[in-house]
This record gives sequence, structure tokens and C-alpha cells, in this order.
Amino acid sequence: MPIFERPPLDTLAPAKDRWTPIYLEKGRIEVDDSSIKWVGADGLITRLPVGTISALILGPGTTVTHAAIKAAAQCNCPLFWLGEDGLRFYAFGVTPNHDNSMARIHATAWANKRSQNEIARRMFLQRFPQASVHGVSIKQLRGMEGKRVKETYARLALQYGVTWKGRDYKTSNWNLADGINRALSASNASLYALTAAVCCSMGFIPQLGFVHQAGTLPFIYDAADLYKHETSWPAAFEAISIDPKDDGTLVRKLLKKKIEDTRMLRRMPGDLKKLFEGLGEAPDDAPPNHPLQPRSEA
Repeated sequence: MPIFERPPLDTLAPAKDRWTPIYLEKGRIEVDDSSIKWVGADGLITRLPVGTISALILGPGTTVTHAAIKAAAQCNCPLFWLGEDGLRFYAFGVTPNHDNSMARIHATAWANKRSQNEIARRMFLQRFPQASVHGVSIKQLRGMEGKRVKETYARLALQYGVTWKGRDYKTSNWNLADGINRALSASNASLYALTAAVCCSMGFIPQLGFVHQAGTLPFIYDAADLYKHETSWPAAFEAISIDPKDDGTLVRKLLKKKIEDTRMLRRMPGDLKKLFEGLGEAPDDAPPNHPLQPRSEA
């Protein structure tokens, strides 16, 4: 099939069956007569099977042609742009979906306070299944999560023998952060890119978060948080335990392995759908006590 012919969406590999993302820097992506290719700074050419890759993550020094963007979009392979050392997640390209059903379910659940709280609780329970969250507000969940996150950081520091002084960094000056904080930022940025690839391919709306509210991608942060404790965080601590001066290369390599070992890509689509189970779109004639029927204000 010529690369410029758009394949039917139902013939493309779903997110759960795609490979882990490929990170590229210092080179260009272009199209020849048969496929998308990566031309590195050393002149070496690598064919990119965009029909089976979950995402292409572009680091500093990369360029991409219009034809390559078009071909990747036709194969439902999103592109993401990261900053130097992978420390900033700048932007992503939207990919097509079969329909807008997931977006409608997402938006309807987000617009109702009751279902919004329920999904936030389900997100928390996925990470901490033994916790008691009945009747707990989103604000209280954030406090409970913050405590558990600090405990996880301390445990990982002890496990990998890394000095830990707390999560401390300034986006305006990355050089002020210590090695482990830089590694965590790099690892998380790559995880955000992959999470965005899955969420967008399924039709979720990145701007509508349930726990996170601020920023441009709150739902991406919500979804990524479900997997940080088993992927990006241990990858960062392990990388610094091996090479305290890692520039991001090792942490991305270890993150890729953690993602493969935990089968995160295969699990994430089902996990995200499960968050919305029983909270589908309310029919027009739904009774007032329907979970997604807007409540009247007193």
C-alpha cells in the first residue's frame, strides 16, 4: 500500500498492541517512495514502522517534513516534542479516532460534580487499592496522594541508594536542580508523551482532568500518575544510582524497559475505560438521580 493512501482506521494496530515509543534527536524525518525514514546526523537511515509504533518522541535538533507528518497521522502514530534532555514536554500532534463516543463520555463525566469525584476516587484506588476513599473530596484526595507520593520517593531513594532531599526544581532554571530531580523530570516528560499518545488515540480530551485542573494537559497528568510509581519514578532513581550525571539517555532507556516489563501499554486502554464504567452518557429522559444527570442548584 503506498504510504500516502490512508488505511482504514479499523485496520491499524490499536494502542494496546503497539510498540513502545521511539525517541529521536539530531536528525530529520522524511518520506521517500515507500516509507517514513529517519536520517541521523551521522547519515545513517532507519525505516520507521509508524503503523505499529505508539509514538515518535522528538528531542532537540530534529526536523520533520510535512509529508512525514501526514503519513504518521494517516497511520495513527502521534508525534511529540520534548525539550533539551527530555525535561520539557512541549507539544503533541492530534491523531484521528473512529468516532467521538469516548470524548462525549469523558466530557459528560467531567461536567458532573458527582461523577467527577467518583472518577478521581477510582484513579486513587487504582494506585492505592487498600485506601478508604468513600465520601472523600478531590481536595482531600490530593492531600492523601501527596503523603503517599513522598513515602514512595523515600522508599525508592533507599532502595537504589540515592540521596533524596525532596522534589525541588524550577522550570525557569533546570541547572539548579540536582541529578535525581532532573532525572524525574526527564522520565515523567517521556511518560506524559506516551500517555498522551494512548489517550488521544482513544478519543479522550487532554484538557479535561479530574484530579489535575491547571495546565494544558490535566487529563494526561491524571492518567500518567496511575503508572509513575512503577515506571518513570523507579527508572529515574535507578538511572541516577548507575550514573549520577546521566543526561537523560539512560533514564529513557530504563523507562522503556519498565514500560515493557509492566505491560503498561497493553493495560492502559482497559484501565482508562474502566474508570468510566457505569458513568456513560445519560439519556435525555434520565431521572434526576441518574449519576450523570446534572443536579439542580438549590
